[in-house]
Amino acid sequence: MTAGQAWIGAGLVLMALEVIWPGAFLIWLGIGALATGLITLAVPMAFVGQASVYVFTALIAVALGVGLRRLGHPVPEVNTTSSGLVGRRVRALDFKGREGRVRVGDSDWPARLVSGHAAPEADLTVVAVDGLTLLVCPEVEATS
Repeated sequence: MTAGQAWIGAGLVLMALEVIWPGAFLIWLGIGALATGLITLAVPMAFVGQASVYVFTALIAVALGVGLRRLGHPVPEVNTTSSGLVGRRVRALDFKGREGRVRVGDSDWPARLVSGHAAPEADLTVVAVDGLTLLVCPEVEATS
């Protein structure tokens, strides 16, 4: 087995591991290894040269992967209206005064009442976000 074939094999193994253990990271390292294998088949070089080519191609592949991911799926910020939390209906869990917790989907969030009061299991509406705290008000006030 030549060095180029070994790099190609390592690249295929890394890409297969991405399927078994997804995280969108090993695939880019695998692409770097595949590129190194192809370059090594075309231009024979010592291991130090191969390792340098691998570092370079892996960094380029990871940078391209990150760039493509950001183009396709911009990372929303939690405290923006575009995050989808403002206007969302939530369920009150426990409130002591104005501070408490609400259920959003399958997770609990800290919340603060901006007006009114919240009984357990009451429906509330998110009117704003302050850091990781949801600012909520009773459903009746939010719709009027």
